Amino acid sequence: MGKGGGCIFSKKRSTIEASDQDLADPFRDAPVQNQIENSLFQEESKKLKVFIVFYSMYGHVECLAKRMKKGVDSIDGVEGFLYRVPETLPMDVLEQMRVPQKEDELPFVSVDDLVEADGLLFGFPTRFGSMASQMKAFFDSTAHLWEQQRLAGVPAGFFVSTGTQGGGQETTAWTAITQLAHHGMVYVPIGYTFGSGMFKMDSIRGGSPYGAGVYSGDGTREPSETELALAEHQGRYMAGIVRRFGTPRNN
Repeated sequence: MGKGGGCIFSKKRSTIEASDQDLADPFRDAPVQNQIENSLFQEESKKLKVFIVFYSMYGHVECLAKRMKKGVDSIDGVEGFLYRVPETLPMDVLEQMRVPQKEDELPFVSVDDLVEADGLLFGFPTRFGSMASQMKAFFDSTAHLWEQQRLAGVPAGFFVSTGTQGGGQETTAWTAITQLAHHGMVYVPIGYTFGSGMFKMDSIRGGSPYGAGVYSGDGTREPSETELALAEHQGRYMAGIVRRFGTPRNN
């Protein structure tokens, strides 16, 4: 089992044509300036959003998630957002498992947050070849979104962590596809778009055509630069898909 850290033209009258009231009011054009600022704000608010939603016990999946956000943010017009999935194990159990304290800066995701995303990337460690129960519990809580088909048509992908080379780098993503299918989401694998990096055999590397991945070993192994680069590529690839086919959602 894997252990998972602008220019607006204006018409100006000459000073001869301007009235005394015009000359006495230096802020006469303030409404025009406000319109410019509002327009720029609206353009910024139209930026497409990719939510990177993950569960990470020992930090391996979190490392991929943070590098993935870098890839998303590298695409103009798209922004990545990191969210944690709530923990389901009690604190005393986590202490016995020597799970490190999580950073407070990353917010927990709520189910209703998902409808604001134009694209979704879900990351989780494996448990016997399928997603960890914490992530499964989160998916199980999305029933009302399923009833209303609020996530239908949204592009989504996966990235994973496993303890060993045969521990589920592919099956963990395979078995998760059912979650997307029932919601009507569009599964976006990375295929072999990473190029030659997918074919190198000179070092241990997690990841597959189904998504980025990392090997955690006994929990002490850190992600390699190749694994992190693949995660960054997946973020960039998903952002490109979202920008190509998506329009900002109005939910």
